Amino acid sequence: MRHNYNYTRRKLYLPEYGRHIHKMVDSLLLIEDRAERTRQAKAVIAVMGNLNPLLRDTADFTHKLWDHLFLMSDFQLDVDSPYPLPSREELQPTPRRLEYPQSHIRFKHYGKYVGKILKSLAECDNKHGVATTVDNIARYMRTKSYEYNQDHPNNEVIIKDIKILSNHGIEIDEESLNNIRSDYKHNFSAHPQRNKARQQQQKGKNRNQQQHKNHQKTATKHTNQHNTTR
Repeated sequence: MRHNYNYTRRKLYLPEYGRHIHKMVDSLLLIEDRAERTRQAKAVIAVMGNLNPLLRDTADFTHKLWDHLFLMSDFQLDVDSPYPLPSREELQPTPRRLEYPQSHIRFKHYGKYVGKILKSLAECDNKHGVATTVDNIARYMRTKSYEYNQDHPNNEVIIKDIKILSNHGIEIDEESLNNIRSDYKHNFSAHPQRNKARQQQQKGKNRNQQQHKNHQKTATKHTNQHNTTR
């Protein structure tokens, strides 16, 4: 018994049309008479249009069907088309090479945009706006440094990094930056499994305490009822 697997069959250039339409296109290549081949090609176009009857009568859709017909024939079909014959480059364009951005990040835990923002502040004339922005960026840098090192850095370190990232191009109010604080709190632990087990133990302890309190309440209630009956 001979098996007919898909990987042994002809490649489907447009799978949405199905294998039967591709077989019809293959049969057009076997017709020697050009006039008959053109007539049969129009019949195949009509069948292709029936797959999308709502768009069948529009001019752009008909043009697209003829382009698909040539594409499914691997541009080997020679018929009288009502539209200009497409080329392989038009229907199968080569994708543009995507260049991967190569940028050096001085302090990766701050991200690359912190340095860009600080450098752009050197061109800003609004001193009050620059001071406010630098203050907010310093708080952000303090937060990201805490996420990375699990410890709040000294403000002197933040001031030093701001000078480096800005290429010493902005005036810094060191007295104001020395007073920055971060309200950021992140319950992070290097041992998440240990914390999880500790939380489960605490839940079990709370549950046992609640059961003990309920038991005491029930015992007290029974004692009171017994004393009342006596």
